[in-house]
Order: sequence, then structure tokens, then C-alpha cells
Amino acid sequence: MLNYITYPHRKSSVWVTFVHGAGGSSSIWYKQVREFRNHFNVLLLDLRGHGSSKPGLKDAFNDKYTFDYVTEDIIEVINHLQIKKSHFIGISLGTVLVRNIAESYPERVVSMVMGGAIIRLDMRFRLLMVFGNMFKSFVPYIWLYRLFTFAIMPDSNHKESRLLFVREAKRLYQKEFIRWYKMGSQISTLLRLFRGTDIQIPTLYVMGGEDYLFLPSVKKMVNKQTTASLLTIENCGHVVNVEQPKFFNDFVISYISDFRA
Repeated sequence: MLNYITYPHRKSSVWVTFVHGAGGSSSIWYKQVREFRNHFNVLLLDLRGHGSSKPGLKDAFNDKYTFDYVTEDIIEVINHLQIKKSHFIGISLGTVLVRNIAESYPERVVSMVMGGAIIRLDMRFRLLMVFGNMFKSFVPYIWLYRLFTFAIMPDSNHKESRLLFVREAKRLYQKEFIRWYKMGSQISTLLRLFRGTDIQIPTLYVMGGEDYLFLPSVKKMVNKQTTASLLTIENCGHVVNVEQPKFFNDFVISYISDFRA
């Protein structure tokens, strides 16, 4: 089972589950925990192979992860804790996993908060994926990871986010990085599937105004979804919860609090 941490609230029955992105860990939510635990029950988890969730014995013989496979890891924790429903907050690739949970288990999802959401890959990102695919087996993975983080978060005010993600990614093994990288090749197909459905779950997209690779497609998506809304934080890049934590915390806590327990 995935490594997880819970912060139970003495009065609230509302659960909020945080899902980090590829290469990160539950530690990326360190600017959220104190505020959110004052209002809700909080669940933080480390995805397979990340943070303190080490690959299991069965993974030694499994060279290919799938989004469904990783989604089931999260649901296993939810079931173990007997959480019937939760608000889900994802960042970066974590938003794809949150959306996949909503597709497969809509009855478990009260709302989705998608920070730095990935809903379409533009040509620049696809070229990066092709480049990485050529060199992933023999170039140290941290070199490729640094390249990706710089492409996604290029500005000087994105430096804290870049360093945080690179620091956490160093805890991965080369083989684990390759597994997740191969899983990334499935993302375009999955995103096309998502775009074909107008899921009826309230969704808040929280995007940085400087999230150059992903903000344009989110703006188009929100105009088509009847249950979606968009908060754009100016002077902010991809990892909105790290770069603008007070803005992120205040708005998202208010958003979740509007739902009836």
C-alpha cells in the first residue's frame, strides 16, 4: 500500500485528498497542510515509487505502469481508511490521476481542484517527450528531469518550484523514472478520452498566468464544461500551490467550504 499521512479533524466530516505529480511527493503540499487541517480531514499520499512509497516486490517484474494501475493505488488507500467521499486536489500530473479517479469512481469524488492542470500536450511538450524517449535509457534521469522542469517552469520566480521538484525526483531510481516516463506515453490517449466526456463533477482549475505550456488549453476547456471554473493567478507559474500558497489556500478552502458536508 502507498505511504500516506492523515490529519483528522475533530469536528469536520469533510475529507480532502492531495495528489502530487510525477517526480514529486506529498512534501510538495507543505505550504497547504497547516491551513487545510484547520478546516478539514486531510489525506496526503506518496505515489508508487515516490517519497516513502517504495516499489513493491511485484514491481520488480512489472516494467510498465498504467494510469489505471496508479489510480487503483490511491483508491486502495481511500478504501483502507473507509473514506466514502473526498474532495481531491491535484497538481501537474496529479490532476490526470484525479480526473481518472473521477471517471472510474465518480461516486467517491465531491469536487476536483486541478492545480497546474494538464489537459492537452502542445507541440513543444511532445517534442520534449520524443527527445527524452531517445535518451532515457542511458542518460542520467535527473538530467532529463531538470530539462523538463525548466521547460515547464522557465522564469526566475519559478526557481523554488523547480528546485523542490528536482530535489524530490532525486529520490527516484533510474528504473522507476523509466517506468513513469513510459506511462507518460499513454497520456495523450487518456486526455483525448477525457475531452470526449463532460463529467458532472464540480471542478476548479487553478492555473498560473505564466503556465505557458498548459494554461491556453485549460482556458478553452473551461468554456466547454458546465461544471468547471478557472482561477488564474498572475505572476505565477506551473506549481501554483508553492509559488502563491496564500492565494491558493484561501481560495481553495473557500471553494471547498461552500459544499455541504
